[in-house]
Amino acid sequence: MTTEANTTDLHTFTETWLEWYRAQEARLAAPHGFLAITSLHWLDERPQRFPDAPGAWHTGPEGVVVRLDDEEELVVDGTPVRGEHHFGVLPERGGVDAVWGDAVIEVARRGGNDIVRPRHPDAPLRTAFTGTPAYAPDPRWVVTGRYVPFDTPRPTTVGAAVEGLEHVYEAPGRVEFEWEGRPLSLTAFPGHGEGRLSVLFTDATSGVTTYAANRSLSLDPPAADGTVVLDFNRAANLPCAYTDLATCPLPPAENRLPVAIEAGQKIPRERGGA
Repeated sequence: MTTEANTTDLHTFTETWLEWYRAQEARLAAPHGFLAITSLHWLDERPQRFPDAPGAWHTGPEGVVVRLDDEEELVVDGTPVRGEHHFGVLPERGGVDAVWGDAVIEVARRGGNDIVRPRHPDAPLRTAFTGTPAYAPDPRWVVTGRYVPFDTPRPTTVGAAVEGLEHVYEAPGRVEFEWEGRPLSLTAFPGHGEGRLSVLFTDATSGVTTYAANRSLSLDPPAADGTVVLDFNRAANLPCAYTDLATCPLPPAENRLPVAIEAGQKIPRERGGA
């Protein structure tokens, strides 16, 4: 291959990575993205009012309920609601976004707990955001591996960014690969989209140049022969890397890689990164 062809390929690779990076940043810093969260409230049977959301909120066997004052209104699924509104029993990792003026009130279930998490576009974390540091994209961090499905999905319990909280995932299999001749593997969780996979991991850069608790890598569906591509240039921070108001899962113990993955997103400036 000629030098010109190599240069062209690297340019295309870099541009494709930049598209991914910009999309990550846009989702994070969207008007109601994770940087817009102003508080995290854990619901119980006692009605509670919060300074950054309307109404009094509680939960119980029938799910989340809000009681709005006469002058208060939310818009749920495009429909204005007043008085008492029942959100019902929410699925784990599911939720509803209720619109309140220019804010969104996220009503969700995480780790078996119902939560309210208001998101305001003028949140200081969002308005001060200047972007996430990252390693320069490098094709050497694109690794071909092999997906090995488990006989049956394995319930896998992991910790969370919030102390005492646990998440349970049905792990469908693991991804095996080599780095510099060293065999490694990562337990995979279901990803977003049919057949896609997601892996949470730490490595020898964690807490040094990358966020200490976790990073995430999204994988395309494996090929028919199990081949799967891990592009560590796209190792992404989870929301907990930026805010203490996130409930992100931690990697399973076996996903603590003993090598330095010097690729992907680094420690956010909000956590002291540079």
